[in-house]
Amino acid sequence: MIGVLQRVTQARVDVAGESIGEIAAGLLVLLAVEPTDTAAEADRLADRLIRYRVFADEAGRMNLSLLDTGGSLLLVPQFTLAADTGKGLRPSFTGAAPPGLGEALFERTAQSARALLGQQRVATGRFGAHMQVSLTNDGPVTFWLQCTANPATGPQA
Repeated sequence: MIGVLQRVTQARVDVAGESIGEIAAGLLVLLAVEPTDTAAEADRLADRLIRYRVFADEAGRMNLSLLDTGGSLLLVPQFTLAADTGKGLRPSFTGAAPPGLGEALFERTAQSARALLGQQRVATGRFGAHMQVSLTNDGPVTFWLQCTANPATGPQA
């Protein structure tokens, strides 16, 4: 699974002119599911997102997580993050999971995040929908996280 996380002062996602998810300060995460991903990767990524220390402490160092700050999380599905852009002028999306798996693991990530952070602090976009995402990036602070499975050792991050 791939997550691009952005520290934000606010973010929202709209579908067909209607706001379906909105947060104040916290993290906006664009999330892609890859074909070999499992529930273990979804749970691991949710845990990392909630505990990732990207917020400033009293000394100004990135040392606090969403758990520490009381911030919120907006998860937005974005299969294009798994694109192969190595050749030609058109991306290939063979690196993205099939829609059924993608949606199931996106929802699993959201459920895991809600279990860790609380129902009211996690909002989502809509899988398969054409969305408009707006945000105010704080910093800017943006990180790319990937959780993959190794058959011998299990999920890695």
